[in-house]
Amino acid sequence: MAGSLERLYEPEAYGPEADTGNYWRTTVSNVSDFPALQDPLTADVAVIGAGYTGLSAALHLAEAGHDVVVLDAEAPAWGASGRNGGFACLGGAKASDKQLIRQFGTTGFAEFEQTKRAAVDLVAGLLDRHGIDADRHSDGEVVVAHRPQDMQGLSAEANHLAAMYGVKPNLIQKSELADHGLVGSGFHGALHLPLGFALNPRKYALGLAGATKRAGARIFGQSPVTGIAAQDGQYRLTTPQADLRARHLVIATNGYSSDNLPRWLKGRYLPVQSNIIVTRQLTKAEIAAGWHSDLMAYDTRNLLHYFRLLPEGRFLFGKRGGIRADMASQAQMLQSIRADFAAMFPMWADVETPNFWSGLACLSRNLTPYAGPVTGMENAYVAMAYHGNGVSMGTYSGMLLAGLITGKGPAVPAVMRRPLDRFPFPSLRRGYLRPAYNWYQFKDR
Repeated sequence: MAGSLERLYEPEAYGPEADTGNYWRTTVSNVSDFPALQDPLTADVAVIGAGYTGLSAALHLAEAGHDVVVLDAEAPAWGASGRNGGFACLGGAKASDKQLIRQFGTTGFAEFEQTKRAAVDLVAGLLDRHGIDADRHSDGEVVVAHRPQDMQGLSAEANHLAAMYGVKPNLIQKSELADHGLVGSGFHGALHLPLGFALNPRKYALGLAGATKRAGARIFGQSPVTGIAAQDGQYRLTTPQADLRARHLVIATNGYSSDNLPRWLKGRYLPVQSNIIVTRQLTKAEIAAGWHSDLMAYDTRNLLHYFRLLPEGRFLFGKRGGIRADMASQAQMLQSIRADFAAMFPMWADVETPNFWSGLACLSRNLTPYAGPVTGMENAYVAMAYHGNGVSMGTYSGMLLAGLITGKGPAVPAVMRRPLDRFPFPSLRRGYLRPAYNWYQFKDR
């Protein structure tokens, strides 16, 4: 299988245009020590993709003594791993708790809940063990009720979280929001869960890359894989300059995957756009008059907003949505996200937001993440579909794939072992988003 990549969105989604305004790029110097693959190589394991999943897999494999080569079409942290909101929190599935219990039973559901907790702990451990300075802060996360009736659901969720994780969530009534620094318009209460933390996602990804190199893995940027072929018990990966041969293959491209690399992926994932603005640095008076908590936050909408005050005094505000990735559509999205920002934080309506960018998260038809073998390809593995929560779950999934190769490490939970179902009419699946977004907007009223 070789040739051009078959992808769902316009070329701008996969080029520099969508990332030009990325604030995180201003916080870390340009990546320059990941040259292109120039000469033929062999390795035990080839990893395609230098984001959280691929780097975590490579790090754990290298630490276990495997010879690992990572290939990326651009550079480490170039995709969603270097442009997300920086929420290392519980998550990974879009399926509801009821759906998960119905499909996997109470035991399978509880196993996945503990996996989510273990994923957050893994990120914390990697930051500490490898001395990665990623501007970590925030004592957990807070979900804000955007309708009065949502407080009933948050109350029930508080009881569930307390029983499942042994922590004490704090249900915050509307009259108490300002006392906690949760100041905005249209907020009707909140639930604070003291699990997880915020970080600079690009610093974390590049820190992982550095740790992976120190462990002995080789990482090459500007090396897009254009073909995969099985030959003599190995995989031959074709890049523009040279080929790489390896016995084991890890595919870690998530929302930046293609339908033909390998062909098995066709229709088994759905990239979705997520968009972020970041304000200029706010004054102390501006912060005092608005949201002044350092907790990472999101609201109860299906098409949720996510936001947080950064340690340097800027405010990050993100929104899911968007059907097209061309520049005209991105300009419309900027207008939309600015309008939502002004409505939710009217005290900052006139504050400049010099940074705007977008990236691709990834959904599965099952609404659950997957980490496991590629059907029909011996010694080939893939992990993907974290439903917008890839900081922790992507990192953990990479470790799980390493465990499948080494035969060591925690077992893949049942929820994540379910094979990825194919969307019907795969070439049309981006069109499913429009009616889905319209339905969610109706439900969010």
